[in-house]
Amino acid sequence: MQSQAILATRPQPRDRVSDALIRALEAASDCAQACTACADACLAEADAAGLANCIRFNLDCASLCATAGAVAMRRTGGGELVTLRLLQICQHACRLCAAECQRHADRVEHCRLCAATCAACERACREAADTVTPALQ
Repeated sequence: MQSQAILATRPQPRDRVSDALIRALEAASDCAQACTACADACLAEADAAGLANCIRFNLDCASLCATAGAVAMRRTGGGELVTLRLLQICQHACRLCAAECQRHADRVEHCRLCAATCAACERACREAADTVTPALQ
């Protein structure tokens, strides 16, 4: 849990970072990696053209998960509303990507694994979003 160790060293904010947010940070990192790898593997498939939507969802999800994780790590000076919105967007992107990957999961193993990773990230982001209380910004 590198995220938790690093966040614990921060002088600001002094509030405790929720375990749910830590899980979402780690899930977002895992998901970004899985989606990047899945998109790359889709490109190597014989039917890469038939996986174009999957590749697009993977790349979008990877970018959004990486961004959500990076922004959520920035705890100094507020920004809770932006963190909340990014967690919600990440959750939505993961749901769409998981559904698209699931369409290919019976014949493409990397899509099956990616769908599971996206589903886990979706759950983690939903749980973390429930813990973020944005100040009026």
